[in-house]
Amino acid sequence: MNRALEPRCFHCGEALPADPVTVRIGDQDRLVCCTGCGAAANWIRDAGLADYYTLRQADGARVDIAPGDYSAWDRGDVQSGHAVATPEGREITVVVEGMRCAACAWLIDHALRREPGINEVSANAVTGRVRIGWNPVSTPLSHVLARLASLGYRPHLAQGEQAERERRRERNRLIARLGVAALGATQAMMFAEALYLDTANEMAPATRDFFRWVTFLVSTPVVFFSGWPFLAGMAAELRHRRPGMDTLVATSVLLAYFASLVETLRGGAHVWFDAAVMFVLFLLAARFLERMARRQASAQLDTLARAQPALAWRETVAGREQVPMAALAPGDVVQVAAGDTVPADGELLDRAAAMDESLLTGESAPVPKAAGDALYAGSTCRESAARLRVSRTGSDTRLSQLTRAVEQAQAQRPRLARFADAVAMRFVVALFIAAGLVFWAWWLVEPARAFEIALAVLVVSCPCALSLAVPAALATSHGALAKRGVLALGADALETLAQADTVVLDKTGTLTLGRPRLVRADAVGDGDLQALQRIAAALEANAGHPLAAAFADGAVPVASNVVAAPGQGVSGVVDGREWRLGRAEFACAGKDDGALWLGDGKRAFARFEVADPLRPDAREAVAALRALGLAPRLLSGDGQATVAAVAAEVGIADFKARQSPEDKLAAVRALQAAGHRVLAVGDGINDAPVLAGADVSVAMAAGAPLAHRSAGLVLAGSALMRLPEAVALARRCRRIIHQNLGWALAYNVVALPFAALGWVTPGLAALGMAASSLVVTANALRLGRAPRGNE
Repeated sequence: MNRALEPRCFHCGEALPADPVTVRIGDQDRLVCCTGCGAAANWIRDAGLADYYTLRQADGARVDIAPGDYSAWDRGDVQSGHAVATPEGREITVVVEGMRCAACAWLIDHALRREPGINEVSANAVTGRVRIGWNPVSTPLSHVLARLASLGYRPHLAQGEQAERERRRERNRLIARLGVAALGATQAMMFAEALYLDTANEMAPATRDFFRWVTFLVSTPVVFFSGWPFLAGMAAELRHRRPGMDTLVATSVLLAYFASLVETLRGGAHVWFDAAVMFVLFLLAARFLERMARRQASAQLDTLARAQPALAWRETVAGREQVPMAALAPGDVVQVAAGDTVPADGELLDRAAAMDESLLTGESAPVPKAAGDALYAGSTCRESAARLRVSRTGSDTRLSQLTRAVEQAQAQRPRLARFADAVAMRFVVALFIAAGLVFWAWWLVEPARAFEIALAVLVVSCPCALSLAVPAALATSHGALAKRGVLALGADALETLAQADTVVLDKTGTLTLGRPRLVRADAVGDGDLQALQRIAAALEANAGHPLAAAFADGAVPVASNVVAAPGQGVSGVVDGREWRLGRAEFACAGKDDGALWLGDGKRAFARFEVADPLRPDAREAVAALRALGLAPRLLSGDGQATVAAVAAEVGIADFKARQSPEDKLAAVRALQAAGHRVLAVGDGINDAPVLAGADVSVAMAAGAPLAHRSAGLVLAGSALMRLPEAVALARRCRRIIHQNLGWALAYNVVALPFAALGWVTPGLAALGMAASSLVVTANALRLGRAPRGNE
């Protein structure tokens, strides 16, 4: 049945069960999927907030029947470092799940303000953060958070609160500057209009001067308070001898301001206070929108990095104890209740569980986990409780490592951005020269208009749009990728990904799930098969290859001097004897037959056959990559028969088996020599050379850390379809950047001669320049939306 035609829950949008719950909203009966959603809908109706359902742009989050116990959040050791004292009580910022649009923020604001003891609530739908001010004497924090959860917005402790407060202060300063600029510009334009309407010069000099002095007074805070970011930016650029956009903006504003002041003092014919304040206002508005785009782009990553449970249940000899996150250490055994968030990376113990990894990967379907599987901090335990043995905590978790890598990548300047900056810098220098020449030419023809026209040239051709063309598009693209579970680690990864025409794929862990299972084991001669299998498990335990999972069955001996031979196998010492596990020629000097052999380098002791199931969407992903014009090639270290079977199943005609890392790298080099731009995808240690050598590379998040360090992008989820989606988005980003650069250059080429001919006033020039910047920013924001048609 078509999903769009299926009956859906009125509150959360999920499929309705056979016996849905009925609630009455307004004058209509609505069906919801569970009593949790029904209770939320009834409370929203009874609170007089039913307008939420009219205002919302997306379905709400499903509400747990039992929202959870938040009493631990009232503890001082939990709030320490997160809640701050205020004159009215305390203030804390939490990250919530399920805030999907502005209507959600509206609902949270109005719902929490109805709770007793609440002093302030501020919900931000972009960042997913809610700032709560409350009086602990009147109401505990746990009651407020329980109300949040009862509406479907599960709260998490927000880390890095100091950095968040600084961002908030910076945003508030920008809003204050923008407000002063808007107020000042409005007043300045009102008085300037009175002066402009005196076309017959009939206004008394005293009245004219009065209007000019009032305009001077309202313009001064706009220039020096609202315009301070441009003045400070000019000082920094001149200090580094790299004049850029801020130098041009500040120079234009100061010229207009001080020239107007001089004209006011001497009773000259013209003043340009209005041009100065309009320039500041329009540029601040464009900068504010651009920062909103950047903030929205990083909001998904910010939420992933900071969403953690407040406490964890750690097992002890006497039972269990609830401890703050900082108290966890590797080796601890932690209990995670159904619906709770996994506090650290670790290994699932005892029994199977289902994990919601949507915060990490963007995939909404719960992921089944078996005993021994890895669990990751930030995922949510569904359906039943789980126990895990902690392996990594805090900043050592996989999520934290990936987040740091992405933050470092976003702090770098891509080639395109550096190119745009270089062009803008040269353009600024050329523009100053052009303005000087225009001033000189008009001084010879009509001295009274020379300054005004030169100022219009400086303002109208300010390369603001050129400077915004690349960063705005890249920031929005990074945010869209993060929502899809794709993290860009390389500064130039998106640009190169858009140019790729060939994709080289690994098999194990890439096209397959990387969860191999042992399907057959045979001892050679009269050897003890179980003992030999434990030796193989010991060798693979620290090999960093997905095949280790096939042998992980119970306790195994400890192997020492373990050395991985990429593309061949692994060797090590077990119980005082040297063993090898891998291809026949490596393990026992035999002939390769596609199986794994255990030997001592000369003699064979056991033979193992391992199978690894394909990813469910592997064939679809390969077909999508081919539809995008990328020629797929499969290079694997596995045997011929295995590789041929996988290639046939996913539809790849060009494949090679028994490829060592050197062979894979040589194949990539050959493709590059033939003029191809190669995208490589892999996950293991043996993939690191080819990932580093390709033009652009993608590593699977579950793969080896060395593969991550060699890759330009990481797929955080298990869905391989994210790969063609990332390629399509990178190409859209490239088109948007080309459009932005084309628009910015065309605008400047057209606007400059109009201004030089005296057809554009400084005020109109400021409006045109700001409009150009806004067009570029708005065009870049299209990347955050799903593509339509041929977009």
